[in-house]
Amino acid sequence: MARAQHITGTAERLARNDQKVVLGAVAFVVLLSGLYTVLGVGMDMTAVEMTRMARPIGEPMAMGAGAPWTLGYAVLIFLMWWVMMIAMMTPSAAPVLLLFTAIKKAGSAPGKAPLLSMLFLSGYLLAWAFFSAIATALQWWLETTGLSNGPMMSLSSRALGGAVLLAAGAYQFTPYKHACLTHCRLPVQFLTAHKRTGLDGAILIGAHHGTYCLGCCWALMLLLFAGGIMNLYWIAGLALFVLAEKTFPHPRLFASAAGTLLLAAGSYVLITAF
Repeated sequence: MARAQHITGTAERLARNDQKVVLGAVAFVVLLSGLYTVLGVGMDMTAVEMTRMARPIGEPMAMGAGAPWTLGYAVLIFLMWWVMMIAMMTPSAAPVLLLFTAIKKAGSAPGKAPLLSMLFLSGYLLAWAFFSAIATALQWWLETTGLSNGPMMSLSSRALGGAVLLAAGAYQFTPYKHACLTHCRLPVQFLTAHKRTGLDGAILIGAHHGTYCLGCCWALMLLLFAGGIMNLYWIAGLALFVLAEKTFPHPRLFASAAGTLLLAAGSYVLITAF
């Protein structure tokens, strides 16, 4: 009897701290995905080794041929991309996730708030699974055409690297970028305008929010091709930039300043490529 009361009391305390439970789950997901990325699970080299051997954008490096593209290798590369996206993008989704938890806690089924929040996060990450599938196909194409260094997973053409920087910089000024960034920065308005109920509703609204996040950040994520997909400096730098872009004041000014720097860097890389 005493044991049953103890278990019940523990459950009630957890229910009263739903946001802490959700935040702890998010931290656990980020930790696991971060370790997976750093250790380069299934890869010939860890991310630490690749980072240590990294060269400037587009600088050739004699490393031999990469692994052949089989179905199993393609799945491995997809998982590498997706887990890396989970580690990079989940922290920036924490504000909307915690707000979603609070809303569900105040709703008709407060006991389901943590479950619904995890389903919301699952939907959000499904959007990045879609991006990861496209990135995997793009990586396959780049390697098979000789435009990417297979073992180091970076562009072998300095001119192409400069073009990627220019494209990412230009996208920072587009109305699509600012529209998606606005949705990401205003979780209250997003959740108010896109109400859904039930377990499937939590997944769908999470995927909807993830789609806006994808629209905001896809060009930035493609910069990994220029700097090295498993280069930890680029991974950490982009993750911090995305978090800052979604939380710092004056978002248009911040995005435009970053776009200007990317355009300048891309121009320099492109000019020095010839």
